[in-house]
Amino acid sequence: MPAPADTIFALSSGRPPAAIAVVRVSGPRARIALEALIGRVPEPRRATLAHVCDPATGEVIDQALALWFPGPRSETGEDVAELQLHGGRAVIAAVLAALGRLDGLRLAEPGEFTRRAFEHGHLDLTQVEALADLIYAETEAQRRQAFRQLRGLLGDRAEDWRTRAIEALVQVEAAIDFADEGDVPKDLLARALGLARPLADEIASALAGAARGERLRDGLWVVIAGPPNAGKSTLLNRLAQREAAIVSPIPGTTRDVIEVHLDLGGYPVNLIDTAGIREASDDPIEREGMRRAREQAARANLVLWMADASAGDVGPPREPVAAGVTRWTVVNKMDLVGDRVRPRLEWQFKRSDDVHFVSALTGAGFDSLVEAVRQFAESYFTLEPALVTRERQRVTLQAAMQSLVEACRLATGGSGEELVAEQLRLAASALGRLTGRVDVEDVLDVIFRDFCIGK
Repeated sequence: MPAPADTIFALSSGRPPAAIAVVRVSGPRARIALEALIGRVPEPRRATLAHVCDPATGEVIDQALALWFPGPRSETGEDVAELQLHGGRAVIAAVLAALGRLDGLRLAEPGEFTRRAFEHGHLDLTQVEALADLIYAETEAQRRQAFRQLRGLLGDRAEDWRTRAIEALVQVEAAIDFADEGDVPKDLLARALGLARPLADEIASALAGAARGERLRDGLWVVIAGPPNAGKSTLLNRLAQREAAIVSPIPGTTRDVIEVHLDLGGYPVNLIDTAGIREASDDPIEREGMRRAREQAARANLVLWMADASAGDVGPPREPVAAGVTRWTVVNKMDLVGDRVRPRLEWQFKRSDDVHFVSALTGAGFDSLVEAVRQFAESYFTLEPALVTRERQRVTLQAAMQSLVEACRLATGGSGEELVAEQLRLAASALGRLTGRVDVEDVLDVIFRDFCIGK
C-alpha cells in the first residue's frame, strides 16, 4: 500500500462549455472538501442533489449532484468525492478555485487519478495502457481492442505466466537447496523444464500477433505512389473527402509526403500521398521527394500504385516492392479513354485481382476500390484479438521468452542448476514488470505523461 498522499482534484470531463462537468477529488481530505462545499457527506455511492457553495464567502456557486465513494471501494482506492455540475466555464472555474483554497488540496497532475488506481492495485500496467488507448481510440476497431485489454486480456494471461514461471523456479531451487534430502524427488529439473518449455511456446505465440496489435493502435499505412501526374493527389482528396492535397496538371506538384487519417469501416487508416516517382530528375528537391516516397512505400502495409490509363505505355509497375508489402495497381483516368480500351488494359495486367480501374476525377470505380481497401484492413486486423498492443509489452515479453528458452537450453545441456534458476528468475521478473508487479518505477512517468489532467 502506498504512503498517504496529497488530496488531489481536477475537472475529469471534457473541455467546457458542456451540458455537464464532472469534478473529482481523491485523497484523505476528500470528505472534508465535500463537507466544505455542500455542507454534508451523502450516502456512499448514491447521487444527491446539493447546493455547491464557496466556503470562503458562503455564496452558492451551482446546484449539482454530489457523490461519495469511500475507499478502498472507489476508482482510485482512496476516498473519492465527485460533483456533477453545469458545464459552464465560470461554474467550473469557481468550483476549482474554491477547492484550491482548501488546506491540503492541490490540482492533480496528468494521469494522477489513474496512477493512484494502479498503486492501490485496482489496475495493472497493461490495463493502464489500455485505458489510455481507450481514451484516444478513434475507430471502432481501436475501441474494441483497448476495451479487451482493459478487461484484462493480456494482464490476466501475464499473471498466469508469471505464476507458472515461479513454479518452475521453485522446482529448481528445491533441487538446489534439498539435494541431500532423501524424500525429495530426483526429477525436479525435468519438472521445471516441463513447465518452462510450453510457457515459452505460449509467449512466442502471443508475440506472433504483436505487430498487428501495435499497428491497430497507430493505423494501417496505405501509400499512394506512382509516376508524376498520374492522379495520386486527386485520389487522396476523394478518399479524404476534402482538398487535402494540391492538384495541378503540372507534373511534380507534390514534393513532400501528405498524410490523412481515415476511419474506414471502423478501421484506422493512414493514407499517404507521395511525390511522383520517375527514373531520373535534375531537380534536387524532386529527387528528395522521390526518396521519401520510396521510404514510405517500403514501410507501408498496402501500396496503391497509380497508373495513367491515357498514357501510351500502361502496364505493371517496374518499381520494386519491399518484402511483406502488398501492392495494388490503380489504373486512373479511365474517363479519358472510355470502356473500349478497358479490355486491352485488363489483358495487359493479365486480369489480376490486384488491379483497379478508376477515375479519381469522376469517381467511377471509386466505391469498389474503397471497399477493397476496407476488406484488406479487416482481414489484416481481425484474424483474432491481439494480446500485445504496445512496444513496451512486446519488448518485455521477448525478454521473458528469451530467458525461458535459455533456461531450457542450459538444463538440457547439463549446466549448473544455479544458472537455470537465474534464467527462470529473470523470466518471472520480466513478466512481473509487464503488469507492474515489480520494478516499474522507471517506466511509470513515461506511461502516465500522455494522460489528460483529471484521469
